[in-house]
Amino acid sequence: MEEPQLLHSVTDSVATVVIRHPAKRNAMTGAMWAALPPLLGALADDPAVRALVLTGDGGTFCAGADISTLQGSPLEAQRLAVAAEEALAAFPKPTLAAVRGHCVGGGAQLAAACDLRFAEEGARFGVTPAKLGIVYPSSATRRLVSLVGPATAKYLLFSGELIDTERALRTGLVDEVLPAGGLDARVAEFTRTLASRSLLTQAAAKEFADGRNDRDDHWHRTAVASDDTEEGVTAFLERRAPRFTWNPSTPEDASASGAW
Repeated sequence: MEEPQLLHSVTDSVATVVIRHPAKRNAMTGAMWAALPPLLGALADDPAVRALVLTGDGGTFCAGADISTLQGSPLEAQRLAVAAEEALAAFPKPTLAAVRGHCVGGGAQLAAACDLRFAEEGARFGVTPAKLGIVYPSSATRRLVSLVGPATAKYLLFSGELIDTERALRTGLVDEVLPAGGLDARVAEFTRTLASRSLLTQAAAKEFADGRNDRDDHWHRTAVASDDTEEGVTAFLERRAPRFTWNPSTPEDASASGAW
């Protein structure tokens, strides 16, 4: 039996993290939850990485937490899950969940912590703590409400029912739905686009969109110190692709813009 693990690779400036636990439909064990924050930290510090994709091995994204891990210490298991969720939400570069099959419980918690979610037709989404008598974390609840609104969040949390991709798209839980067999190509195409854009723009926009309102001066100073604006304007006038260089991972940019 294959050991549950998180796999990762970096190709064309895009990191891919794969949830792999085939015996339990990619359910997250305590060890997997604990392994995610340091893995994300290493990828965030890698200047070669400009975007990140989170996905599941095979035909399932993630069936949630491995229930057997909840028997010993449910509160500790939830603490690990929240820490992983928060590390993913705080990743300083664009993140995208590529979803096939079931995205349930802790899997939905991780997908919601990504900036974007693309799903293949036939995927199913559910937030299921009410089936186990678990109080869903406040951070995860607020994040879900910000995506789908309070009414849909309550529907999902109160009932634990699964919804299909059509409803997930309509309510804002996912951003794109792809036909069967089309998810990988679309994710690769879109993340290439993300990797070609200004990471300075993306990092600032991510903070602003997530509600942070105390760093306007920080981003103004960072933009002034960066060459991205000049490069973007010059490339536009010269009718060529820009070569953006700002990266929060590089020492010179970190010192100019403040610690991450």
